[in-house]
Amino acid sequence: MNNFKENLNLFLNSIEKFLLYKNEKYGNSALDPIKIFNKNDKSQLITARIDDKLNRIKNSEEIKKNDCIDLLGYLVLLSISKDWLDITDIYE
Repeated sequence: MNNFKENLNLFLNSIEKFLLYKNEKYGNSALDPIKIFNKNDKSQLITARIDDKLNRIKNSEEIKKNDCIDLLGYLVLLSISKDWLDITDIYE
């Protein structure tokens, strides 16, 4: 690892681009679900996606980049859905 701060910024910028791309491609479906079949709230729907992804990981031979990025994305969406936008209270 060359420089943690630079690597962190590069990675977080990539995650931001990924989430914006997914939002543009699929709409805001995670945070504003249409609820045709599933009437659960958005947080419950996101945690169901996390469970599905974890199950696929559990049943695979190895964890892939896509698995990690999808989980990170779902966790970011879950945090946003719960209005956990400022996390300074957990480390100050």
